[in-house]
Amino acid sequence: MRYLTAGESHGKQLTTIIEGIPAQMPLTKENINDSLLRRQKGYGRGKRMQIEKDLVEITGGVRHGYTLGSPISLVIRNDDFKHWTDIMGEDPIDEDIAIRRVVTRPRPGHADLNGALKYGHRDMRNVLERSSARETAARVAAGAVAKTLLHEIGIEVCGYVKEIGGIQAEDTKISMKDRKQISEASPVRTLDQKAELLMMEKIDIAKKNGDSLGGITEVYVEGMPAGIGSYVHYDRKLDSRIAGAVVSINAYKGVEFGIGFEAARRSGSQVHDEINWENERGFYRESNNLGGFEGGMTTGMPIVVKGVMKPIPTLMKPLQSIDIETKKPFQASVERSDACAVPAAAVVMEHVVAFELARAILEQFPSDRFLTLKQTINKYREEIRSF
Repeated sequence: MRYLTAGESHGKQLTTIIEGIPAQMPLTKENINDSLLRRQKGYGRGKRMQIEKDLVEITGGVRHGYTLGSPISLVIRNDDFKHWTDIMGEDPIDEDIAIRRVVTRPRPGHADLNGALKYGHRDMRNVLERSSARETAARVAAGAVAKTLLHEIGIEVCGYVKEIGGIQAEDTKISMKDRKQISEASPVRTLDQKAELLMMEKIDIAKKNGDSLGGITEVYVEGMPAGIGSYVHYDRKLDSRIAGAVVSINAYKGVEFGIGFEAARRSGSQVHDEINWENERGFYRESNNLGGFEGGMTTGMPIVVKGVMKPIPTLMKPLQSIDIETKKPFQASVERSDACAVPAAAVVMEHVVAFELARAILEQFPSDRFLTLKQTINKYREEIRSF
C-alpha cells in the first residue's frame, strides 16, 4: 500500500491517490471528513482554519460505499484559491512581480532557502506553497482510509497532546474510549484537564508576543496483534517505518517509543518488559516500557509512540533573513501563522501512524479481498493466542 499527494497551499486543490486498499472494504466520505474536521480544530490555530472547510470528494476507487481494489482518488478543494487565482494559476502570465507576489526573503526554519537552492527557484513561493503544512490535510485523508481498515479488523488508534511549551500532561491509564472522548473534548487535545488550562494560557502569551510554541504528541494503539513487522531487514522493521513517517510531518524533529529516551537513564532490569502467559490471553508483557515493539515487530501490547514538534517557524515577530536577490539583511516575510499547531499535529501524527500500521498488515496478509483479510487476521490471532 502506498499513497501520493499533490497540490499547493493556495492552489486549486489537494489530491491524494492511494493504491493497495483491498476490494469490498466499506468506505464513505464521512469516514474521511471526520478526520479532516478534527485536523482543523485546536486552540492556537490561525485564520486559515476559518477560511477553509475541508471536505473530501472521492473521485475514484469507490462505488456505492465499497472500495473496488483500484487506486482511490481523493480531492480536497482549497476555498481560498479564489483569492489566489492570478498568483497560483497554472496559465502563463507576464513577469509582473506585483501579480506573482514573488518571495525572495527566506524564512528561518522553513524549506524556503534550501528548496530554492535545490530546484533553482528565484521565487521561493514555488517552495513554500508545497512545503506548507497545508499538505498534511491530504495525508490525513490517506490516513483516514487506513484507520477505516484498521477499525474494521479490530485495531483502534488515538492521538493526543502530551506537552505544549514545557507544560506537561500527567500520564494516565484509561480506556481507548475515554482517550478518544477526553482528547476530542479538549481545546488542546490533552487528557489532563489541569494541564489543559496551563497550556492555553501559555499559547495566549505566545500569541500576544508574536511567538509560537511546540510540544509533544502521543499516539496510542490497541488491538495490533503480535509479530507484525520484521526483524529480518532494516526496511521491514515497523517501528522504524513509523519513526520515519512521524518525522516526515512538518516541524517534527524526534520520535520515541514507550519510555523512549528515558531508557538511556535506567538499567536493563528496569527497562525490558517481562513476559507472562495466560490461557485466555496467550503471551503478554507485564509492563510496556518498549511501547509495543521488540526487534522491529509488535508485541501485542498497546503501541505507544511520541513525536516532538518544534515551534512553527512562521512568526508574527519575524527573525532576520537575507534577501536572495540583494543579499541584504531583512526581516523574514510573514505568511498566516498559528501560535500553536500541536493539537492539530496530534491528529496528523495519528493518521500517518495509522497508515504505516495498515501498510504493514496488508504486506503480511492476503489483501486483495477485504473479507479474506479479516478472516486471515482472525485466524492468525487465534494461532498466536494458542501458540
